[in-house]
Amino acid sequence: MYVLRTGVAWRDVPAETVGCSGVTAWRRLRDWTEAGIWPRLHAALLAELRRAGLLDLDDCSVDGSHVRALKEGITSAPHRSTAPAPAPSTT
Repeated sequence: MYVLRTGVAWRDVPAETVGCSGVTAWRRLRDWTEAGIWPRLHAALLAELRRAGLLDLDDCSVDGSHVRALKEGITSAPHRSTAPAPAPSTT
C-alpha cells in the first residue's frame, strides 16, 4: 500500500515503514503471488465474513482492477491509436 499511495520505487521504501527493505517486500509480494496466496486469502476472508454474518452483498460492485486483462481482448474491432497526432504543417 505504501508504494501505491506514495508512488515511490520499491528500493526507496523506508525499512522502518514496512519492517524490511522495499526490495525484500517486493520479493515477498512476488513470491506470495506466484504461490497463489491472494486468492486463498480472499476466499478465507469471505468465508469468515459469511460465518460472522458480516457479508452483505446487497450493495456491491465489481472492481476492474482485479480482473485479468486478456492480450488483444476478445473483440475483433480495430484498436484506436494512442500515438500523438502529427503536428499541423506550418509551411
